[in-house]
Amino acid sequence: MRPMSSRELIALGTSSQVPTRERSHNAYLVRWEGSGILFDPGEGAQRQMTLAGVPAGVVDAICISHFHGDHCLGLPGIVQRLSLESCRHPVHLFYPESGQAYVDALCRAAIYKSSVELVPHPIALRPGETAEVWRTGGWALLAGELDHSVPTLGFRIEEPEGRRFLPERLAAAGVSGPMVGEIARRGRVRTPRGTVRIEEVSAPRPGNVFAFVMDTRPCRVALELARGADLLLMEATFLSADGELAARYGHATAADAARTARDAGAGQLALGHFSQRYPDTRAHLEEARNVFPNVTALADLERVPIPRPVRAGGGAKSI
Repeated sequence: MRPMSSRELIALGTSSQVPTRERSHNAYLVRWEGSGILFDPGEGAQRQMTLAGVPAGVVDAICISHFHGDHCLGLPGIVQRLSLESCRHPVHLFYPESGQAYVDALCRAAIYKSSVELVPHPIALRPGETAEVWRTGGWALLAGELDHSVPTLGFRIEEPEGRRFLPERLAAAGVSGPMVGEIARRGRVRTPRGTVRIEEVSAPRPGNVFAFVMDTRPCRVALELARGADLLLMEATFLSADGELAARYGHATAADAARTARDAGAGQLALGHFSQRYPDTRAHLEEARNVFPNVTALADLERVPIPRPVRAGGGAKSI
């Protein structure tokens, strides 16, 4: 079942170490055209997908940042659910290589008949390194080593840059009808006026970017992953009043997340992974907005569209 056609973030759960009455364990699903990417499925992720109206079969990839329980204890249920629903496509699993023993244990945590092809992608990066770890036809997945108390990865979904036709330049160059398709395919077309190259009638089109930065102190890799992101999802476990705790345990505050978004030139910031010590997130939102205005403090089951890059020339046609 592959009905997805939009680009959005679904916050399945937004609590950190301990679930609360209002918040399930950390878990996030990104719908990206025909793909579903599940990030950090904590305990209860399977049920939260049901509440969100999302079938398990939409999941193509699972990304685990690290192996603290609130980021991975939902994996057994998700894997078994995929088998129960006879998932017909491979599901790619990305995780820090150092956690292989935990992956093995989680995927074999109970008796079930495995019928899903789970493709492991253990990732080994040097501290501070960022690298592409997977590429599909329409997007690439990048990972970077963050600054937490255990080996931890951040992720970035990146659409390749393209080009967009500029109608006024097409008209001026005498390119119309079937010639538009030809120049899109071949990069040039011959007209009665001579050869026209695609660069003459189009402009660069930036690719869409989503960044996922969990459990980390503010660091250079977080900035790299968030650079120019249309939507950055970042932890805001603590408020600045508890900044000493955040630094001690390898976490970020709401203000840290906002500074990361601002300094990375992100378009929008979504905050998640809230400590159970806070009864609500109004203070997180206020603290972040003092630094970066375009911010959302996520609630469970909230959906946030991943905005497309702003493009000059609203009538331009993408290639």
